[in-house]
Amino acid sequence: MIDLRPGTIEEAQAMLAESRRSVAFVGGGTALGRLPEVEAVIRTSALDRIVEYAATDQVVVAEAGVTLRSLQQELAKHGQRLALEVPFADRATLGGIVAANSFGPLRARYGSVRDLIIGVSILRADGARAKGGGKVVKTVAGFDLPKLMCGSRGTLGMIATVTFRVHPVPEHSVTIAARGLAAAAVFELVRKLRALQLEAAAALAVRTPRGWDLALRIEGFKAGVVQQREKLPELADAPASLWDEHLASRGPVRFGALLTQLPQIDSAFAGETRLSWYPTLGLGFAGAAGAARSALPAPGGWLVSDDDWGAPPASLPLHQAMKVRLDPERRLAPGTFVGGI
Repeated sequence: MIDLRPGTIEEAQAMLAESRRSVAFVGGGTALGRLPEVEAVIRTSALDRIVEYAATDQVVVAEAGVTLRSLQQELAKHGQRLALEVPFADRATLGGIVAANSFGPLRARYGSVRDLIIGVSILRADGARAKGGGKVVKTVAGFDLPKLMCGSRGTLGMIATVTFRVHPVPEHSVTIAARGLAAAAVFELVRKLRALQLEAAAALAVRTPRGWDLALRIEGFKAGVVQQREKLPELADAPASLWDEHLASRGPVRFGALLTQLPQIDSAFAGETRLSWYPTLGLGFAGAAGAARSALPAPGGWLVSDDDWGAPPASLPLHQAMKVRLDPERRLAPGTFVGGI
């Protein structure tokens, strides 16, 4: 396997244009899972420039090799942030985050990568550069290339640059928690939040030997945070570090179910020690799939891992048509996406 390390996007274009090899793209390697069987790997770590940053417009354009942490440090100088949390932020690159559709607890308030990305440029299999979206939050376009790249895992093109909307860093933030809950009590507490019209920026339930621990993060202007905190006096203050600890230990298997189905999930993953659940989203993570794929409750239960995407969805022909359109020779990360794409 040939290891290629372009120093510029133009060099990456030339590498693709001059070669007919099968190729995969690697950023920080934090969300890749199993490396596909290819003839060459293009590593994007040297593509680490922030191309444009308009703080007043809350928009940033950066190359794919920029790490999330380095971007956050630059944005913080202007009191802003990209509202994404992913494991290993010091190594996770923006291109890899988009390609893997990575997310963390802040998805509860700000949405996923698809909700924050507003523009992208990619390199096609022949080295040609294509662009989609723009540098404003609302754009008019017939083909939504930025969202198409989210979760594409390098099978449609190499992400060269990404454009994100950013948000102000909140003035104040508190983390509160309830510990040792039964699975059913987690949903009841989340339902109470809604009845109180509270909107947590992040919510996390982690299974422990003593039951489920539920953590909430409330953030915004200090007066509003204090007011919301007072509505939940039964929850104890908790260290903000628990969010980073969760990301560092989060399992690689992703699954989803209805918000009310945590008791069934609890049973489906019996014996799994790395089980976490985003109770306002219906999304979770585990260390291993085990028998959970067949045991997840219906309707709506699903599970994916790097090595097993499960049964292909009804939309597979559409995925295949897009692959043929952008990579007719199947040179880009072949076999790494759903249905063997």
